[in-house]
Amino acid sequence: MTLRLPRPDGTLHPYVPRAEPRHIEPPPSAPTSRTVFAAAHVVADPYAAPFAEAAVAPPTATGRAGPARSAVDWDATLAFRRHLWSYGLGVAEAMDTAQRGTGLDWPTAAELIRRSTAEARSVGGTVVCGVGTDQLTGPAPIPLRAVRHAYEEQLSLVEETGARAVVMASRALAATARTPDDYQDLYGHLLRQATRPVILHWLGPMFDPALDGYWGSDDLDVATDTFLDVIHASPEKVAGVKISLLDADREVALRRRLPPGVRCYTGDDFHYPELIAGDEHGHSDALLGVFDPLAPLAAEAVQALDATGTDAFRALLDPTVALARHLFEPPTRHYKTGVVLLAWLAGHQNHFSMLGGLQSARSLPHLARAYELADGLGLFPDRESAEARMAALLDVYGVDTAYGA
Repeated sequence: MTLRLPRPDGTLHPYVPRAEPRHIEPPPSAPTSRTVFAAAHVVADPYAAPFAEAAVAPPTATGRAGPARSAVDWDATLAFRRHLWSYGLGVAEAMDTAQRGTGLDWPTAAELIRRSTAEARSVGGTVVCGVGTDQLTGPAPIPLRAVRHAYEEQLSLVEETGARAVVMASRALAATARTPDDYQDLYGHLLRQATRPVILHWLGPMFDPALDGYWGSDDLDVATDTFLDVIHASPEKVAGVKISLLDADREVALRRRLPPGVRCYTGDDFHYPELIAGDEHGHSDALLGVFDPLAPLAAEAVQALDATGTDAFRALLDPTVALARHLFEPPTRHYKTGVVLLAWLAGHQNHFSMLGGLQSARSLPHLARAYELADGLGLFPDRESAEARMAALLDVYGVDTAYGA
């Protein structure tokens, strides 16, 4: 059957879906040459109230748009994490892929962390969890001591579960800090409080405009120096860093300056194959939102890397970059919409809705192109079901005839 998919110029073009899906069996064990985490999305409960209506408002410096509680379908959300674990990937929980600060409030994120870490223990999965300051309310700027206490509260909860913490960038800190010293003092204090080494996350403003100037400077060279000063001051408390700047050269330069034993986890959804493959000086591990929809293919690629090296790895993963670049095109922060669309089309959830109604954050042509690229990669286990769901979405958006020559 031929689908008629919309283009940005308003025209429809014919697309013949892939004849057969790509069957990728879960590997017998986790990868050994790289540590790989998929940042996982949450499945909204479209029938619950309130449906996080306040999260529709633009994000604030504190990360809270209002008092509404997030409505999560816990069964489907945890089932998706079991899917990721079955392919040998770790789960990065309650990160920005899970709509932290854009629909997922802190009380619900805390519940997600508790449930996900318990589920990981029951199936032998690996999980790391995001620590932020999104429980803060009120207008910015927030006093630095309040930002520190918010971080400490979330760090304590994650450590109580036994999971490793990923210390995420804070909108409240970005709005309040005035100098690099403010960042060094706060992060230094937080690292001293940590009972086990953490992963530090540098999320660039392309993912969240409220984080512009993080580490105390708009000059990325100066910001990088401050970031590295924090790490070198307490290397024994830093298990790794996650770099989400969409700048491969900067990530490579930064990882070469890390202390021994501190891993670099790429969060670069544009250049991940080359960064994970690495060079004669080292490589990046992975903590990626794009590995949410790419989990089976990512697992197959890293298994190939273990078995035969970078050529086989790149041959499998390089073709996925076109999809990743499409999902993460500007405004990059709305990449979650495409991630959830693909989860629905792949059968991991029975609806295409998101916290805060953010399924509407991308245009129909964008969604259609995401379907086309994902189908070409063979990401849909049930091709006919994915095709029927895409046709239904086209119908809802008013495409007169989804099928045609």
